[in-house]
Amino acid sequence: MKIKQGDTVTVIAGRDKGKSGVVIKTLRDKNQVIVEGVNTVKKHVKGDNGGIVDMTHPIDASNVALSDPKTGKPTRVGYEIKGDKKVRVSRPGGNPLD
Repeated sequence: MKIKQGDTVTVIAGRDKGKSGVVIKTLRDKNQVIVEGVNTVKKHVKGDNGGIVDMTHPIDASNVALSDPKTGKPTRVGYEIKGDKKVRVSRPGGNPLD
């Protein structure tokens, strides 16, 4: 998975298409990410403090694209070796993402 926690992503498919947010958590085993403010659902909670709560559900990683830091548009991700480090870069621009 080329998306990490803390990345800014844009949703490219689904009911929240066009929205963007910060990745809160990645679920590598399921290939999903939880994005702040995207894919929210209402859950009815029982108990003393019961009511209706907004929850953020995971979205598949293939439905989000990393946002280019310079342009803010969704971009594909590639890798380049700089010195001894492997860094993520946007394609086709080549702007470093890390």
